[in-house]
Amino acid sequence: MPADMAEQVTFMDYGLHRVPSKLTWAVQDAIDAVEHPSLIVLGYGLCGNGLKGINARQHTLLIPRTDDCIAILLGSYKKYIQEFDTTPGTYYLTKGWLEAGSNPLQEYEEIKEKYGEKDATWIMDQQYQHYERLVFVTHNQEDLEAYRPQAQEVAEYCQRWGYRYEEVLGSDIYVRRLIEVAMAIDKTDSDFVVIPPNGEVTQDLFMR
Repeated sequence: MPADMAEQVTFMDYGLHRVPSKLTWAVQDAIDAVEHPSLIVLGYGLCGNGLKGINARQHTLLIPRTDDCIAILLGSYKKYIQEFDTTPGTYYLTKGWLEAGSNPLQEYEEIKEKYGEKDATWIMDQQYQHYERLVFVTHNQEDLEAYRPQAQEVAEYCQRWGYRYEEVLGSDIYVRRLIEVAMAIDKTDSDFVVIPPNGEVTQDLFMR
């Protein structure tokens, strides 16, 4: 975002995605901490209903109109749907998920340590056996190459379910459009949700 455009930029812990209810509280707290009425741009999709119930308070909220962050990484909702139509059973892996330890391999290790190998295997099978594809998506070639070894390690573990591994180079187009709309909020379109002061984020606002 242009340095002269935003008065404040807040980065949230990527691991909040693992528990949507915690994401809700964290984002609401961040909104409540802004003292003066402002346009607040959220770099999230609905994200497992993680934004559901958030109140704008005295602010106006601008949010990408998408189910989750993957569409933002891919560059558009259209690209997200194209990928979905190709293989509905796709598990997406990102730089953020790898850094936060949120992926099938890490989850297995954590559950195994707590409940033992047998129970961990059963739990993981119930969660992940219905996917067909593991896609590692990044914004640029540099991240793709830097994080590829970790992604491939996760892919190797996911072979137990027969996943095929693919890599997709995403785009920052959605993010750029988000900034453009923030600079001219009256020109928003169907790719974005605008929540007026005292309005609340609801699931139906993201339905297409």
